[in-house]
Amino acid sequence: MKVREIIAAIEEFAPAALQEEYDNTGLQIGSPEQEVHGVLFGFDCTEALVKEALDRGCDMIVTHHPLIYHPLRNIYPSDPTGAAVIAAIKGGVAVYASHTAADKTPDGVSWTMARKLGLENVRVLAPEGSGIGFGVVGDLPQAVPAAEAVALVKKAFGTPVVRTSPLIKEPVRTLAMCGGSGTSLISKAIEAGAQMYICGDISYHWFFVPEGFMVVDTGHFESEVEIVRVLLSVIRKKFPNFVSLMSDCIGTANPVNYL
Repeated sequence: MKVREIIAAIEEFAPAALQEEYDNTGLQIGSPEQEVHGVLFGFDCTEALVKEALDRGCDMIVTHHPLIYHPLRNIYPSDPTGAAVIAAIKGGVAVYASHTAADKTPDGVSWTMARKLGLENVRVLAPEGSGIGFGVVGDLPQAVPAAEAVALVKKAFGTPVVRTSPLIKEPVRTLAMCGGSGTSLISKAIEAGAQMYICGDISYHWFFVPEGFMVVDTGHFESEVEIVRVLLSVIRKKFPNFVSLMSDCIGTANPVNYL
C-alpha cells in the first residue's frame, strides 16, 4: 500500500479541492510513493502522536487539523509544531490532514454532529453546491425545553460543561451547527430559522443574540473529534484487507482541560 492510495480514498470522500483558501489540507510530510504498513488516525498531529505511530508500527498519520497550518519560519524542537515535524521526518512518517475539506463535504464534520444529536430533515447551512458547504441545520424528533436541548448537546458531544447565551423560553426543535470555530455562521443560523446554534470558540460578544435564539459553545475539540472515526471508516471500507495492518488506535487528546 502506498501513501497516494490512502490519500485517494480520503479525497474521494473529502476532495482537497473543497478546502478554503486559507487552509492547508493535504499531504504535510512524506512522499505519495512512500510504502504504508499501518495508519494512525488522530485529531491533531503532535510529537506524542508521532511517537505513538512509531511504537505501533504505523508509517502514516491521518489527522483532521493540519500539522503545518501557517508558514513555518523556523523548526525548533522546543516548539510543539517543530517537534512534531522533526519527529515525523526522522521517523519516516507521512502526515496527511483533511480539515476544511472534511468540514464541507457531505457526511463530514457538521453532518456527523447532526447524526449524534439524532436530527431529522438535515440540510446544509451555508451551501456552496449540491450538499456541500459549512454547517448544517435540522430538527429534533420533537420539541424540548431549552435546558433539555442543552443536556442533549452535552451528552452527545461528551463535554462536562458548555457555555450558552440565556436559555430561550420557547421549546427547541430546530438546531443549526458547525464544527470548530463557527461564529461566522451565526447569522446564517438565524436566517435558517434555528432556535439554537452549536459550535466552538464563541467569544464574549457573540453571546448577545436576538430573542428566541441562543448559541451553545460545546468546545472546538468536542464538536469535531468524531470526524477522526469517520476518516478511519472510509479507509476500512475502501481497503478491507488492510484492516489487519492498520492501527485501531485513534490518537485524540483535547488540549483544553476542565477543572
